[in-house]
Amino acid sequence: MTTENKSIVQQALAGLVEKGDVDTLASSLSDDFIHHRPDSTTSTRAEWLAAVRAALLGPTVGMQVEILHLLADGDHVVVHSRRRLPDGGPEIVVVDVLRIADGSIAEIWEIIEPVAHAAANVTWWEPAHH
Repeated sequence: MTTENKSIVQQALAGLVEKGDVDTLASSLSDDFIHHRPDSTTSTRAEWLAAVRAALLGPTVGMQVEILHLLADGDHVVVHSRRRLPDGGPEIVVVDVLRIADGSIAEIWEIIEPVAHAAANVTWWEPAHH
């Protein structure tokens, strides 16, 4: 099951990353798919696919995506990627946690951090200096 789930995610991402193919991604999503953002907002399948299509036609055209890790455990798959926006745009690191149910992607939790912010974000727990 873990290997099968990993394959589902690899197939959905391959078309999207290599060719901007949203249809293969769409066919991999369950009807009741939910996308979760770090600020606790969620999107439905239709809302998220519309946002992905808009991004591919807009500011992320030509974005380079390097998948660093693709890990699977039970019904969850984790994708750790580095993405570079075109024309010298910011570089971001993204971790997606996907839950697979009945052969489809049912949920995605997405965490995005601009690489330029990483140094500031690793010190948040340190006591303030007065």
